[in-house]
Amino acid sequence: MITRTRVFAFALALLGLCTAGPAWSDLGLNMTAGVTSTSREIYELHMLILWVCVVIGAGVYGAMVVAIVKFRKSKGAQPAKFTHSYTVEVIWTVIPAIILVAMAVPAAETLIRMEDTRGSELTVKVTGYQWRWQYDYIDDDVRFFSTLDRASNAARKLDSGIDPNTVDNYLLAVDNPLVVPVNTKVRLLVTAADVLHSWWMPAFGVKKDAIPGFVNEAWFTADTEGIYRGQCAELCGMDHGFMPIVVRVTSRAEYDAWLSSQRAQVSSLSP
Repeated sequence: MITRTRVFAFALALLGLCTAGPAWSDLGLNMTAGVTSTSREIYELHMLILWVCVVIGAGVYGAMVVAIVKFRKSKGAQPAKFTHSYTVEVIWTVIPAIILVAMAVPAAETLIRMEDTRGSELTVKVTGYQWRWQYDYIDDDVRFFSTLDRASNAARKLDSGIDPNTVDNYLLAVDNPLVVPVNTKVRLLVTAADVLHSWWMPAFGVKKDAIPGFVNEAWFTADTEGIYRGQCAELCGMDHGFMPIVVRVTSRAEYDAWLSSQRAQVSSLSP
């Protein structure tokens, strides 16, 4: 009786979780499809492999359950007398090999495209520091640092008395975001000046390690205007959690106006 009561209570709890629409709607367990062709390809590959694994898992565990229930000792099942079967061994070797090759081909094609920076229209050098980013527009003589914004920086301090919930985009906002035009292939040259960092922007499907003395390449073409947020994804020291990444994707006209204003600031500071 106690066992039945526990099972019934567990079933009710499970039903409550499944029907908690608002709670589940805020629970992001899956990858984001993103706003670039690369991020969407990664998402589609992720979902394809996920369902392949689900089907395989269901088949394997289903067969195990059937074998356990149908051929249990209490039903008089007797152990088999044979030692092995060449046919079965060939089947369980060939089928997984075919599945692996079928999954590897599209994955390899996507990886190759992710590394192809040819035809880029804008090149930005990204340098990681403890604990900020520097962006250098190679062809436009514009460079600046991007650090955690003042509101987040004030709220994060011990005994600041500021409720982080009152700060918009707490720990995910910066003073100077990277600005790029929409529908433009942007090439990133990622490096570091001190220790290991990693430039990670989930919405673009880009994550590149920033290594001192070494330059990694990445690219993206954002097709939707907006503000996108990421973080340093490599433990880089005491303030690792306080060097977010913000990219603002604008129209070409707005980008040109922003670039002109940046050039004007550089000219005003020149001797």
